[in-house]
Amino acid sequence: MGRGKIAIKRIDNSTSRQVTFSKRRNGLLKKAKELSILCDADVGVMVFSSTGKLHEYSSNSMKSIIERYNKTKEEHQQQFNLGSEITFWQREAATLSQQLQELQNNHRKLMGEELCGLNAEDLQRLESQLENSLQGVRLKKDNILAEEIQELNRKGNFIHQENVQLYKKVKLIEQENMELCRKAYGTRGSNGNGYVPRGFAISTDDQLDGPIQLQLSTPGSEYPEKSTDQSRYIITK
Repeated sequence: MGRGKIAIKRIDNSTSRQVTFSKRRNGLLKKAKELSILCDADVGVMVFSSTGKLHEYSSNSMKSIIERYNKTKEEHQQQFNLGSEITFWQREAATLSQQLQELQNNHRKLMGEELCGLNAEDLQRLESQLENSLQGVRLKKDNILAEEIQELNRKGNFIHQENVQLYKKVKLIEQENMELCRKAYGTRGSNGNGYVPRGFAISTDDQLDGPIQLQLSTPGSEYPEKSTDQSRYIITK
């Protein structure tokens, strides 16, 4: 009679379980050794019993085998990640290409091209989109014009303020001019031979409302009465 099959499940009896572990562990380590010798392969086997005891076999240094395993696993993981990343970007490129194609088709339809395949409902929907777009454009244009008007109003107010300040300065200069005129003619009226600075002359015109104008005389000798050029600073109205 042949050997009966054993069900692959946990052995409840602890003694039988320990005996089975010892037999199969020895067989596993023996097969690992045979594999490394027959096939010139690096083989490393580690087995922990239920009590935590370590049993191992390695055709080479166990440390070198573990380092080689970790390095190989890392390379495989990188290749897998690279392949996954390439696949991801390929899907993204395909999706973006499809979206671009749809946008180009919609743009051509909005420009009135390639409408032969549209029915009445599609044309009505397209017309509604155009009306909404036109309304948005008009709203944007109105906003820009309103902002430009506000900016022009602000500049106009600023220029108006500058004009007001300039007007005040002109009035102040006119008042100073009138005050100077009063002082000049008041001195002449009180004394016919009143003092007139050398190089200046007062007009004989009796009108006192006009502004005083100063004219630069031509450079001459130190004393005007000895100079051949009779031009001088003249105060006129």
